[in-house]
Amino acid sequence: MNKTELIAAVAELPKTVVAKVLGATFDIVPLAVAAGDPVTIPGFGTFETVERSERTGRNPQTGATIQIPASKAPKFRPGSTFKGLVADSKSPVNA
Repeated sequence: MNKTELIAAVAELPKTVVAKVLGATFDIVPLAVAAGDPVTIPGFGTFETVERSERTGRNPQTGATIQIPASKAPKFRPGSTFKGLVADSKSPVNA
């Protein structure tokens, strides 16, 4: 099944089924990324986990130096199609 066939198949499904599939997708992607597995959607982008090392920061209210512990964070890298669409856009969508 290619992308066009998948789109046609999804178009025939009731909206409630499509809503469940999208809901499941939005549930699964964060779980996979949290487990350390990158999720790549061709043409859209890649969701992945990055590790931030320990670093020194400053409290903005007091100016005191603080140590920020190492942590993990989600990261999204847009695909080339996504980047191209954004770069070529002339005005905001909701303008």
